[in-house]
Amino acid sequence: MISMRVLDLTHAFGPGQPREPEFDDEQRHREMTIERDGFDAVYHRIAGSWGTHVDAPAEMVAGGRTIDALPVEDLVLPLIVLDISQAVTDNPDRCLGRDDVLDWERRHGPVPAGCFAALRTDWSRRWPDIDAMRNVDSDGISHTPGWSLDALRYLLVERSVTAIGHETIDADPGMWTTADGPEGATAAENARRRYACEAYVLDHDHYQVELLTNLHALPPTGAHIVVGVGKARHGTAFPARVLALVP
Repeated sequence: MISMRVLDLTHAFGPGQPREPEFDDEQRHREMTIERDGFDAVYHRIAGSWGTHVDAPAEMVAGGRTIDALPVEDLVLPLIVLDISQAVTDNPDRCLGRDDVLDWERRHGPVPAGCFAALRTDWSRRWPDIDAMRNVDSDGISHTPGWSLDALRYLLVERSVTAIGHETIDADPGMWTTADGPEGATAAENARRRYACEAYVLDHDHYQVELLTNLHALPPTGAHIVVGVGKARHGTAFPARVLALVP
């Protein structure tokens, strides 16, 4: 038998947790009780993009693949961890660049095709404090780390990575997601400008996992990830229980 550790990369979700400001908070209603009905049954009203969750291409791409269309072989993948946590300590606006990926490859070898690339920033240590996670200044601008388009182009196009994940609420840095759009732009146009990195991933028919945790406990390479997302029919995003298998 192969010996391995199993690490949980998932936040437990609930009312009051960090979320996109456009989303309503989770609402729970206990419909049945053990004392009265023999069962404890609770209704949960949440956005699909709630807690640690998967975003499928259809979230931003009309006619794109939905959650239930993601093949099972894309949900169990070799895992690499790209670590910029120290840089983020000094600069919360820091994004992973192409040079960071090239530096990772000099130390660990080429990024393997078909893997899951996770961005470690240690931002998950701020969970479940909404204000700390969003880190908004007095002008309403959020200062959170993220991916860069150059890094994503390299990973998805040149290295054929299957999926990405990160600890922040968004793939894109907070300075982008909270910046005002140009006058006259539509809501859809503004969304693609503010969430350009996420749009890039989904446009290329890949999925992403947001609000991961415990990436600090993983090696840079050698582990596998298991993305246990609920199979929501025609769903564009849905909560997931995400595990890492570490030899």
